[in-house]
Amino acid sequence: MFRQYKLRDYNFKLIFMVVCLSVIGYLAIGSAKESLQERQLFGIICGILFMVVLSVIDYSIYLYFYWILYIINILLLMAVLLFGREVNGSKRWIEIGIQFQPSELAKILLILFFAQFIMKNKEHINTFKILLLSCLLLLIPLGLIYKEPDLSTSIMVVITFCVMIFAGGLSYRIVLSVLAIMIPSVVAFFYIILQPDQTILQGYQVTRILAWLEPEKYADSAAYQQLNSITAIGSGQLLGKGLNNNVIASVKNGNFISEPQTDFIYAVIGEELGFIGAFAVIFLLILIVIECLKIAKNAKDTAGVIIAVGVAALIGFQGFMNISVATGLLPNTGIPLPFVSYGLTSLVSLYGAVGIVLNVGLQAKKY
Repeated sequence: MFRQYKLRDYNFKLIFMVVCLSVIGYLAIGSAKESLQERQLFGIICGILFMVVLSVIDYSIYLYFYWILYIINILLLMAVLLFGREVNGSKRWIEIGIQFQPSELAKILLILFFAQFIMKNKEHINTFKILLLSCLLLLIPLGLIYKEPDLSTSIMVVITFCVMIFAGGLSYRIVLSVLAIMIPSVVAFFYIILQPDQTILQGYQVTRILAWLEPEKYADSAAYQQLNSITAIGSGQLLGKGLNNNVIASVKNGNFISEPQTDFIYAVIGEELGFIGAFAVIFLLILIVIECLKIAKNAKDTAGVIIAVGVAALIGFQGFMNISVATGLLPNTGIPLPFVSYGLTSLVSLYGAVGIVLNVGLQAKKY
């Protein structure tokens, strides 16, 4: 279970970058909603401890029980729908002594499951049978997450899966064929969901897309938060207005964005820390993704490659989606900014994922 590792092989750079990102989040959350700052600090401490523990446990141990991880994942997601607490029309949280969000944990468990599944079937990954089986195994948890409803997490799970299966050896010809089908399908999807009698998306989800396409028509309703977020980020200019400022027109003092400590935390950072703070977040996210990809490049086996690539994809694309929402590049999806947004389940889960990636790095191939 525990191996003899050398301290010089430990990737302290990755840990430093993740902690720096968390510190920025901690400061921004304290400015957005001071009452939650201590809980976020508790989450950071728990996350770091969890990361350190997982980093010294051979990741092959988790992969040996990959079917059990898959079943646990399904059971947790089903428990949300059956016994979950409903907030704003969504069931995403369950309480078993503590309150947590299984869909956040699902992202990590699915990375571990598919890392082993793809490695075991690597020689046949381009066959119709394995591709179909992979998609079916994905659709079960994906459907449960979407049913909560949680469209943003569903999208992230699909993106992460696509990146992992490509890293596992999926043929370029299949990728190009899928893209040739997907691009017109996305166009058709947008056309269908914008019809008044569509049943694919719920009403609020369609409204968010319409507000993104025509923000001026929804300036006082669905587009209100995004427009204020863009204004807030621009108003920060180079150095920002400063943390815990008393400017009445700011996001936190004027209540122009509800719950700014979560999905729109980037607006707080842009406004109070300016371009420098906003750029620092993006720069750190990019460095973390690059470091994970470096670890993937030297992983001892295919599963290690897929784990590191999967975590890189999760952090990178989730960060991109959150920042794109805050800056108006994408419709409002309600997805947290990795290591920055308030939310203990997401924070601790991501720290755990980084811990597993660190272990992949500790077992890297020697040249």
